[in-house]
Order: sequence, then C-alpha cells, then structure tokens
Amino acid sequence: MKTRITELLNIEHPIIQGGMHYVGFAELAAAVSNAGGLGIITGLTQKTPADLANEIARCHDMTDKPFGVNVTFLPTVNAPDYPAIIKTIIQGGVKIVETAGNNPSQVLPHLQDAGIKVVHKCTSVRHALKAQSIGCDAASVDGFECGGHPGEDDVPNMILLPRAADELEIPFVASGGQADGRSLVASLAMGADGMNMGTRFIATKEAPVHENVKQAIVNATELETRLVMRPLRNTERVMNNAAVESLLEKEKRLGDQLKFEDIIDEVAGVYPRIMMEGDMDAGAWSCGMVAGLINDIPTVQELIDRIMAEAESIIETRLGGMLGTAA
Repeated sequence: MKTRITELLNIEHPIIQGGMHYVGFAELAAAVSNAGGLGIITGLTQKTPADLANEIARCHDMTDKPFGVNVTFLPTVNAPDYPAIIKTIIQGGVKIVETAGNNPSQVLPHLQDAGIKVVHKCTSVRHALKAQSIGCDAASVDGFECGGHPGEDDVPNMILLPRAADELEIPFVASGGQADGRSLVASLAMGADGMNMGTRFIATKEAPVHENVKQAIVNATELETRLVMRPLRNTERVMNNAAVESLLEKEKRLGDQLKFEDIIDEVAGVYPRIMMEGDMDAGAWSCGMVAGLINDIPTVQELIDRIMAEAESIIETRLGGMLGTAA
C-alpha cells in the first residue's frame, strides 16, 4: 500500500508505532520497522543522551529499516538536555523524529539540516497548521479517544481527521483509536495517509513491558479508561486503577485548589514500577479507549500482516462489492 506517508518515510506499510514512555525501546521499534512499519524509540525514557545513543545503536543492530525517535518537549522546571538529545539523534544516523508537546521550532533547523524528517504530534487542526507553517514534514493528528494527552478540545477522530484533511497540505496520520484494518481504512477514508498506534503495540510479544500490563489491556473494555488532570489543563487518558480512583477523588475534593503537588504520588515516576515490575496499581498510566478492540497478544509481524490483509480485504471486497466492482 502506497500513501504519502510511506513515500515520505520510505516504509512499506502506513503504520507508525507512537512514542510511549517505558515502552518505546529498541526491541519494539526494531520489530515494527522489520515488519514494514515505522518503529519509534522514546527519547525521554532514556535517562541521559549517552543512554539514548546506546539505544539507537541497539536498534541499528536489530534492523536495517528506517526507525525514528520521539522527543517530547515538556514545560518542566528541570528540562531535559534537548540540545544534547538532538545532537545524539543526528549523530546516531536516525532519519525520522516524532516531536510532541510544545512547539519544536527551535530544533527543526538542526534536524532538517541533517536530512531528518519531522512528524509533529498534534491534538487540534490549529496545532497541525502551526506545525506545517514552521516546516514540519508531516503531522500525527491525535483524536480525543487516544491514550495519553488528548488536548483540551475533546474532538474525536470522526470529526478531527476530515477537518485536518480539509486544512492541511502536508501528509498526516491518524492517532487515537487505531487497532486494526478497519481503523486504517477508516482513517484513509477520512483523509489521513496512515495511522499511528500506541496502545495496540503494547499488547504484542515484543513490547518490553511486564505481562501484567499486556493482560490488563486485553482484559479491558472501551469503558475502562479515565481522564485525569483536567483541572490542571493537562488532561491525560489513563487506564483505571486504584491510584487513578484516588487521584480523581482528590480532584473532586480539592476542586479549584488542586495543585500538581497534590497528585504527584499518582503520576510522577510511576512508569518503571508499572511497565517493568507489573505493579498495576502503582499510578496512572496512559491507555487508549482502543483497549476495547484488543483481544490478543500477537507478534508485531503477525499484527501488521493481519492489519494490512484486513485493510486490503475491506477495500477490495466489502467496499468494492458495494460499488459492484469486486473481483
């Protein structure tokens, strides 16, 4: 299948694995790239630029296909060493970067001078247009159903994707609610050039996370995520658990008086305990509503092959049959 995103990124299938904290390691990124998609290493999961350099080198050892690195620009008191991270990515021979969070304009010239394609993750059409205007090569458009941070507009992909298609000139992929061939075909029909999957890739054999995490996703329905940190305008969609219930109780009780410090135990530094140790009540962890469509834990190759076969069958047989053009 050829789309503008497969041509831009030099990949076989229009499927991108999104950057995910304590999930996007070399093992998963390489598996996705080897299966014809685009694997992504999560830059800020690595504690230092030297660690990131080692992770990039490990990924090169596992695949000769294109892969990317996610760099999320966060408004923090102790900001990561972004110049060193960007230098590490360039020196590591990475050809694609997924940016997220704040505007990446300060690093764009350095990346583009190195011939690196930049895909910026956006939760609104206005942010995607801004990404286009500053020179990003593509956008990843995040609908309200996504895991992680959906922004504050609450627009689902059935509306957001066609709106993006109406406004954008650069290629874009659909993010949020993506799990199978149906997701891909629907996203293409609404104007996207591919899809970005996060939660679905956690429930794969190669995802280097605890089995408890994978089983929690398989066991969940579409009703088991919650939105936290809404009063702080830092909304995050997470899997419900005891820590999340405690967090939501604090939000309700404290109301307008809520400060980040009040919920720090539930959200700060919890990912290693959850993803590595399988402590499912340690804190809030990002998960999309798409968990309701995830029922197994295949290999990455099996998953991508299945998605593409299903997508092609829908296009050629089901939709073609409706037009009387099926073979």
